[in-house]
Amino acid sequence: MGQRIHFVVDPQGWCCMGLIIFIWLYNTIFIPKVILFPHYEEGNISVVAVLCYYFCSLFCIASLFRASVADPGKLPENPKIPITEREYWELCNKCNMMRPKRSHHCSRCGHCVRRMDHHCPWINNCVGEDNHWLFLQLCFYTQVLSSYTLILDFCHYYYFLPLKKENWDVFVFRHELALLRISAFMGLIILGGISRLFYTQLMGIFTDTTSIEKMSNCCEDISRPRKPWQQTFSEVFGTHWKILWFIPFRQRQPLRVPYHFANHV
Repeated sequence: MGQRIHFVVDPQGWCCMGLIIFIWLYNTIFIPKVILFPHYEEGNISVVAVLCYYFCSLFCIASLFRASVADPGKLPENPKIPITEREYWELCNKCNMMRPKRSHHCSRCGHCVRRMDHHCPWINNCVGEDNHWLFLQLCFYTQVLSSYTLILDFCHYYYFLPLKKENWDVFVFRHELALLRISAFMGLIILGGISRLFYTQLMGIFTDTTSIEKMSNCCEDISRPRKPWQQTFSEVFGTHWKILWFIPFRQRQPLRVPYHFANHV
């Protein structure tokens, strides 16, 4: 099943996403030039460390772009409602369209999204039923890449053997300290913010509640899990194969779950 392209026209979202791409480019360009390649050439690290960094970087940017352009679960103008599930649909009081319960109207995007969690300006898109798994991958790989970068910054000064530095005329070596301080500062800020967000997202999946539902306190007994965690995660990622939960280069196949097994809003 192909995934529809979803593009949100929002200058604020473009600025936020542009900042994330800048930070990714900064670390992807300067960290290998200042740390990875020089230490690899002098035998301080193996090629595995270099490849792992680029794999983390690739998975991070892939999940970012896919989460930003993936359809989060936008409802069509005239949805076909199964007869057996009509009682689990309701009328949106903002766009006057029928929608399944647990859907929410996004005022920034101007339409309803199935099982909407929140609108994220950092990906310039809503986080809903169809792209929630990509947003979780983005949070995960951003944490991995930020942690890896901070470890490399630390090891460069306190663990690795000093570089011979035969290329002092090269820009990255003349401004090495400033470049790595900027990298460490950005890494700490992003790691702190993303870790908190990722924890919130995981708790939402464990309890089978969205961020909007938590804020509105409209679900009874929110803290009590309604399904096994394997089932809730499988529904979000669209597969029971746990190894595929970490792969952004695939198509999600929704696991059909009747609406009456879910919480209703």
